[in-house]
Amino acid sequence: MAGIVYFDLETQRSFSDVGGSTHKDKMGMSVGVTYSTETGQYHIFDESNVAEMVEQLIKADLVVGYNHVQFDYPVLQAYTVYDLESQTVNCDMMLDIEAILGHRLKLDAVAQASLKAGKSADGLDALKWWQLYKKTGDEVHLLNIAEYCCFDVKVTKMVYEYGLEHGKVKYTDRNGNEQEVAATWKK
Repeated sequence: MAGIVYFDLETQRSFSDVGGSTHKDKMGMSVGVTYSTETGQYHIFDESNVAEMVEQLIKADLVVGYNHVQFDYPVLQAYTVYDLESQTVNCDMMLDIEAILGHRLKLDAVAQASLKAGKSADGLDALKWWQLYKKTGDEVHLLNIAEYCCFDVKVTKMVYEYGLEHGKVKYTDRNGNEQEVAATWKK
């Protein structure tokens, strides 16, 4: 598989559940989602087919995400022998923006200002849905996670494309003012 693969995942456990942010490999993936420009489709994964997702990431010409290098890859590392960071070509928009601003921005802050559309929920909702799924076995909770994760991948794709088109993205700063930052992924 080649082309661009947009990527996000949700976890089974929080930082507090695993003893802090240094134990991302213990968080477990509940749902992972990719969008491939080669297939033109979203692909949804769980633990049973996580190896297929890893293969898609490894084979991609470019993996685009938002904080995927420092968060999603360490979570996925528990499922593969590949060194994901070194064996993939990545555009982590959060890291690009952080390098310019000196601090991190949430995807929602960039999406709201640039696209006038934000995320459909947040990671805490996904954790609640996972717990409900584990408790009840009702797959509607898994579907909620998958839908949320797909929407995040779509927003990630749209922010990336906005940056390519305009050479910058907008964000709302800590004082509520709209600002701009260069989209360094524009080549």
